[in-house]
Amino acid sequence: MKLFAESLMSELEHQLKLIHLETENPLQLAEQAIKNSIAALERLKTFFIKYKQLTKKEEIEFFRNIKPKFASKLIYYNKIYTIETNKPLGSQKTMGKYYKAELLALKVFFKKNHEFYRYYRTGNNCLDNKYFIRAKYDLKLMVDSFYFQLDHRFATSHDYIVARILANDEIKVFLEEQITKLGRKTIAIQSPSQLSKGPKWTGSKVELIELIYALHTEGVFNNGTSGLKEVITYFETAFNIDLGQFNRVFLEIRNRKSERTKFLNTLKNKLMIRMDEADEN
Repeated sequence: MKLFAESLMSELEHQLKLIHLETENPLQLAEQAIKNSIAALERLKTFFIKYKQLTKKEEIEFFRNIKPKFASKLIYYNKIYTIETNKPLGSQKTMGKYYKAELLALKVFFKKNHEFYRYYRTGNNCLDNKYFIRAKYDLKLMVDSFYFQLDHRFATSHDYIVARILANDEIKVFLEEQITKLGRKTIAIQSPSQLSKGPKWTGSKVELIELIYALHTEGVFNNGTSGLKEVITYFETAFNIDLGQFNRVFLEIRNRKSERTKFLNTLKNKLMIRMDEADEN
């Protein structure tokens, strides 16, 4: 089952990448992505229902880790479609308020499901037998009423909430990107002759973003009062580089399976080597 799911997800992600490359209109993009996500989820459902000799461990694994990844794609693109279709006409200020209201809605969902967020994010599994086994539910564990309307052959009381958590991470990135685009300040671009005098960043953009986030987190800019967008913009100007969707890159860094701070670890190791070599001379 796991191999089938991984192959299906790889196929879906490939389809979604092509859609992003070939489709510029955000509404058309979201609409096509929704169709592909639904098709993949239906194939997953058909395979799962026909799967024989399902163990309890496999069932928990499926509803905690496998199905939510597929469902989150559908939730994400459906939300993007809704955001784009309801987007108001008006000034940048009006648009900014609209996107910020959508961000607030994400916070409301987080507060409502705070306990489960903590349970899931910390890798706790003591209640998995209730959260991720079909036909098992406890009203004291905040079961949404829509659960009782689902096909219980393919749903548990909390797999949808996991999917919402995963989708909300992506939706948050999308909204922050839109706000950044609206609020980005116009900064005078240095002439090529001036830029050539300074050092050029020749590492990857991902490495620079990892470094900037670390420095900003430490609060080394203006005693910690500088906003992240301000710092990003400064580095873009200083190194004549476009860091693009830095929020999305940071999400990818957070989702690394190993060595989340890969570049920072490399910096530390190489600096230690340089110090050791200096001590020997």
